[in-house]
Amino acid sequence: MSVHLRKVAAADGETRLDRWFRRHYPALTQGALQKMLRTGQVRVDGKRAEANTRLLPGQEIRIPPMPDAPAPKAAAKPLDPREAKALEAMVIHRDADVLVLDKPHGLPVQGGPGIAKHLDGMLDALRFGAEDRPRLVHRLDRDTSGVLVLARTAAAAAKLAAAFRGRDVQKTYWAVTVGEPTPPAGRIDLPLVRQGGPRGERTAPAEDGEGARAVTDFRILDAARRRAAWLELNPITGRTHQLRVHCAEALGCPILGDGKYGGAAAHMEGLPAQLHLHARALRFRHPAGGTLEVSAPLPPHMKETFAFFGFEAPRTPKPKRSA
Repeated sequence: MSVHLRKVAAADGETRLDRWFRRHYPALTQGALQKMLRTGQVRVDGKRAEANTRLLPGQEIRIPPMPDAPAPKAAAKPLDPREAKALEAMVIHRDADVLVLDKPHGLPVQGGPGIAKHLDGMLDALRFGAEDRPRLVHRLDRDTSGVLVLARTAAAAAKLAAAFRGRDVQKTYWAVTVGEPTPPAGRIDLPLVRQGGPRGERTAPAEDGEGARAVTDFRILDAARRRAAWLELNPITGRTHQLRVHCAEALGCPILGDGKYGGAAAHMEGLPAQLHLHARALRFRHPAGGTLEVSAPLPPHMKETFAFFGFEAPRTPKPKRSA
């Protein structure tokens, strides 16, 4: 193949140059690309570029002769139609750039040891006619339900991932705790560390000023005679298991069903054993402009617990996009 120019599509805007090549020329190794960049064989709008150059729609990339593409991999096993339909039913908002799901309790977002079925492995079912599969831009724990955002284009993924990394997303979680925290509202500022152990990694409060800063705002929305409380949690940082550890360690009231951090004290006889932590709402800048607000209704096990204690959750608002 001879040297030619290729224009950056709108869907590839904000993508790093090396990732653009990895996507469109999978046979090209990173080392080979770096050599082409060093020798000026690859250029953007006629100028030398670096691997981390961010592309803009309409720019022209000089493409030198590329290596032959590898043999195609075996086609992935198609998703069961019932599972595909269940995935589609999770969608609570969809536009050209963004998908928002109401992730159920118990569904892992990504694979890992002992995890054969996970959301990331089923995202082809959520293309809705688009050329590309949607991309994850943040995570929820397997046992946490609620709002999960996906990007439908590379450009949207870059912007959304940056927003989540930069703490430009307003996050609201609901939790039911065993016991009623005192005071009824405040800010938790408790650094956390990840620790290994015979039962796998877990998060713990840091000692001697070490660890990563972790900050959560909280307030009680309702309580049941000090037996339990319905909390609104707003994480300012995004550490692994931050809300679970902050409730158990800083407030002294573990989240109902959280045996990992609350032990036997996190369970109440007659109530569902699942983790009672729900990503209720997100508010963030939409990649195409404006602000998007999305909310997810309570999962079935939390509805059961709310009914038991007489907690009355407001109706779930429809997604709202504003200028």
